[in-house]
Amino acid sequence: MRHLWSIFSQAVTVCLGILFVLKLFYPGVLTQPASQPASKQAATNTTAAIAKNGYRTAVSKAMPSVVNIFTTARISQDPHHALKNDPLFRHFFGDEMEEEDEQPENSLGSGVIVSADGLILTNNHVISSADQIEVALSDGSKSSATVVGTDPDTDLAVLKIDRKDLPAITFSNSDQMKVGDVVLAIGNPFGVGQTVTQGIISALGRNHLGINTFENFIQTDASINPGNSGGALIDVNGNLIGINSAIYSRNGGSMGIGFAIPVSIAKQVMEQISSSGTVTRGWIGIEAQDITPELAESFNLKSANGSLIAGVLLDSPADHAGLRPGDILVGIDDKPVADSQSMLNIIAMLKPREKATLSIIRAGKKVNIALVVGKRPLPNKIPQ
Repeated sequence: MRHLWSIFSQAVTVCLGILFVLKLFYPGVLTQPASQPASKQAATNTTAAIAKNGYRTAVSKAMPSVVNIFTTARISQDPHHALKNDPLFRHFFGDEMEEEDEQPENSLGSGVIVSADGLILTNNHVISSADQIEVALSDGSKSSATVVGTDPDTDLAVLKIDRKDLPAITFSNSDQMKVGDVVLAIGNPFGVGQTVTQGIISALGRNHLGINTFENFIQTDASINPGNSGGALIDVNGNLIGINSAIYSRNGGSMGIGFAIPVSIAKQVMEQISSSGTVTRGWIGIEAQDITPELAESFNLKSANGSLIAGVLLDSPADHAGLRPGDILVGIDDKPVADSQSMLNIIAMLKPREKATLSIIRAGKKVNIALVVGKRPLPNKIPQ
C-alpha cells in the first residue's frame, strides 16, 4: 500500500512539473478561447441560416402579418354633380339621377398587422379617399376595416378590424440599420397577390423629396410597385424596419429607387393615433431656410450645417424666447441641426409644454436659449 502511495505521489509531482513548464513557456496552450459575445454569436447563426435556407425563415415569419387593402370610393361622372346638392336643382330634377351618375372606383394597397387585436398600419394615401375599406388576410379571409386615425404629414394611417389573435409583426430598431443591409419588401403589387422582393438599403435619412411634410426615408432597391404602398420592409430576421411608401419612377414601375418610412417614426405615430386618434407635435413658430455655401461664407461659418431663421411668428414660443431673424439654429437639446428638414423633424418630436434648449449662432457667437415648446397647429402652412 505504501508502495502504491509513493508511485501516486511521484506521478502527481511529474504532472505538476509538466504543467508548470507549459504555463511558463507555452501559456497559450492552456488558455481557452474566449466565447463570442451574444450579438456576434446571433449574427453568426443568422448568416449560417441564410446561407443554408435563404430568406424563407424571415419571409414565413413576416408574411402572415402583411395584408391586402381594398378600398372603394364613389365618383361622379356628371360635370354638374355639385349642382345636385342645391335644393332648387333637386326640386326640379329629383334624386333619381344620383345613382346613375355615380360609379364605384376601386383601388388597392397593403398594410401591416401591428397588434393581435386588429390594428393595422398603412399609408394615408391608400385610404384617404375611401368610402369603404376591406382587408384581406394572408389566410384568405376578409374583414371590413374602420379608420382609427390618419397623419397626412407622415403619410401614415391606422386601421382597425374586428378580429382577435392576429399575427402581429415584430418591430425592429430601424435606427440600427446601415447602408448595405439586406432587406425584403412584402406587399400586393398590381393586385397580383402577396409578393416578396429582395434588395439592400441604398441610403438612409432621405429628405427634401417633396413627398411628405416630415421626411426621413429609408431608400431601397428592393422592388416596390403600385399596390406595395403600406406594406412591410423587413430585415433578414423577419422584423419590421419600415412601411413602404413611395417610389421614384418615370413610367409608374419600379426603377430601383423606393422609399420606406422608418419603423421608429411609424411606431410613434401609431401609438399616438391609437391612444388619442390624432398626432401631437412640437412647434416653436419660425420660418427657416437651409444654409447655402454663400450664406455660410457671409456669416463666417465653418460649414453649411444649420438652419437660418428667416422669420419669427408673432406671439409664438420662439418670439417669447427672444429668437430673432438672422439667428442660425445649430442644435436642439444637444441634437445637431443639419438643415431645415432635420430641424423640422427634431422640433416635431418635442413634447408641447415642455422646455427645450436651442443652440444658435448670433453675431458669430454660440448662444443657448431655453423656450417652452408649443403644439403644432393643424396643417395650415403655418411656419414651424
